Amino acid sequence: MKNDDPRIGVFVCHCGTNIAGIVNVDSVAAAARTMPFVVHAEEYKFMCSDPGQALVRDAILKHRLNRVIVAACSPRMHEPTFRKATALAGLNPYLFEMANIREHCSWVHTDKVAATEKAIDLVKSAVAKARYLEPLESRYVNVEPKVLIVGGGVAGIQAALDIANGGTKVVLVERQQSIGGRMAQLDKTFPTLDCSACILTPKMVQAAQHPNIELMTYSEIEEVKGYVGNFTVRIRRKATFIDPKVCTACGVCIDKCPWKATSSFEEGLSKRKAVYRLFPQAVPGIPVVDKDACKYFENGKCKACEKFCEPHAFRWDDQDKIVEEKVGAIIVATGYDLIDPKLPSQYGYGKLKNVITGIEFERINNATGPTAGKIVTKEGKEPESVAILHCIGSRDRNHCEYCSRVCCMYALKFAHLIKEKTKATVYNFYIDMRCFGKGYEEFYHRLLEEGVKFIRGKAAYVTDQALTDAEQGKLIISAEATTLGKTLRVPVDMVILANAMTPQKDAADVARKFGIGRSPDGFFLEKHPKLEPVSTATDGVYLAGTCQGPKDIPDTVAQGAAAASVAMSLIQRGTVEVEAATAGVIDDLCSGCKICQDVCPYSAIGYEVDKRIAEINASLCKGCGTCAATCPSSAIVAKHFNDQQILAQIHALYAQEG
Repeated sequence: MKNDDPRIGVFVCHCGTNIAGIVNVDSVAAAARTMPFVVHAEEYKFMCSDPGQALVRDAILKHRLNRVIVAACSPRMHEPTFRKATALAGLNPYLFEMANIREHCSWVHTDKVAATEKAIDLVKSAVAKARYLEPLESRYVNVEPKVLIVGGGVAGIQAALDIANGGTKVVLVERQQSIGGRMAQLDKTFPTLDCSACILTPKMVQAAQHPNIELMTYSEIEEVKGYVGNFTVRIRRKATFIDPKVCTACGVCIDKCPWKATSSFEEGLSKRKAVYRLFPQAVPGIPVVDKDACKYFENGKCKACEKFCEPHAFRWDDQDKIVEEKVGAIIVATGYDLIDPKLPSQYGYGKLKNVITGIEFERINNATGPTAGKIVTKEGKEPESVAILHCIGSRDRNHCEYCSRVCCMYALKFAHLIKEKTKATVYNFYIDMRCFGKGYEEFYHRLLEEGVKFIRGKAAYVTDQALTDAEQGKLIISAEATTLGKTLRVPVDMVILANAMTPQKDAADVARKFGIGRSPDGFFLEKHPKLEPVSTATDGVYLAGTCQGPKDIPDTVAQGAAAASVAMSLIQRGTVEVEAATAGVIDDLCSGCKICQDVCPYSAIGYEVDKRIAEINASLCKGCGTCAATCPSSAIVAKHFNDQQILAQIHALYAQEG
């Protein structure tokens, strides 16, 4: 063996019984000792532990190893761990390779003999690649000391305040006229029954008044470019037709406006003016003009609002403006939507008058809502009986297979509020009662004591077709009562649907702009569900709140604070390391066809006009290899995964010399 030949060390992990329970670890280590260029091989129970990492460092020095292989779990979890251990022993971290014998072997097999043979093959493949590993050098880039937060709900507000209080500038972008998000629509919060506005409004005001927070409401993200620490974001600030520097927010223009439009904040249950605030406690308090509802933009007449505006704040020639911001980190907190209640058509929403959604009930019960807080039917009468149907769209293979988490509790909250304000009999139709949080089970027992009737069984359908005199003029719930083992027909005056939480309708577009993934249910995908629940696959872009998945207010606030913490950690470093295992261009082979540009999911490939060749921004590149696989002239090389290395792995699996 020559002095410059590879000297490979192989370390096989038991991972407790995760690996050793199916794979004969001793046999894998023994087989590794017979492989070409392997000068040392050993096994240990937990390689990722401090003693396990020490084994690697000591072996590098003792056996003069210049290549290291750890056969353990997914590199997604522990590749950085062992790269660091390798570097601490003085070896370039990219001379490390990982063989996944847990997720790719022990976790997917039950035959111990076959699993052991496969583990040996995986190690053999890693050894073959390790012979051709090359040292790579990481780069460091400066971090822009500012954070962009997209979404002004409670998660975005919490993150903004935490970051701003830490001394870092924040740009908070919200598409609506006011911050507040879904929480602003709620009346009470479970299980304490606190007033939602009383909790939220002070935070909204703090965010608007904080010197380190720039509030951009009525604005949307147009484009995101750049990379971790150095993002350039283009933001469209929509025309409001009112000068915020002149307007005093007196509200006279709203009172005098003669034109109305359907209020989305009130879920279509009432109208608002063409000049409007989203809701009474809106922040900022400056109203905006709805161009689609304003008669001036239709026929050039009216301007009643302007006639009564003493500060002369109206600007009818106002245009959308594009603002460019440079930020070091981005927090996506775009919130959730609700499933269209018409999709589970068997419940009659949109056809039967008094079938309403949960969020519509929130507005009905709210003192500032369309009925001033009175619980009444569409006929204006107090209901004598109300049915609350759980899991509308949730836990349903036809719609959303997941549990929306909050529905059981807000259904219980509704039952309490109805009992508190009316003399109605209240029924809860449920599959399973999922009261999982602090104080939630106690709240459920409180409802039992208040006389709410619980029927275990999912409602099959809602109809107004009466079969008896008692059902005349009523909505009839047909449900199979699981506990009783029979089908019930329950006549009521009002039906409230606890409909599923879903991703925002434009989630796919948002994911594309920020370069983040989505899970099968459509919510944004975190980097690791346990260890990095607020990070994404795009470095420097983080998640907060219900855009990542269904959750209640305490969890949403906690995740907003967590996202703020990791964003601040990045900002305060000042510089950030950029991955070295990226793609590179061989200038002499590149024909400038630009095919690579079309397939790059990270927009990392540009075009050098003078040389007529592709140019890769290493700071943007994630080393996915799509461009290298697509390039027709093999002009792009995926570093750390080049053709020689990959072919060596393939040959090893077929027992050929690489």
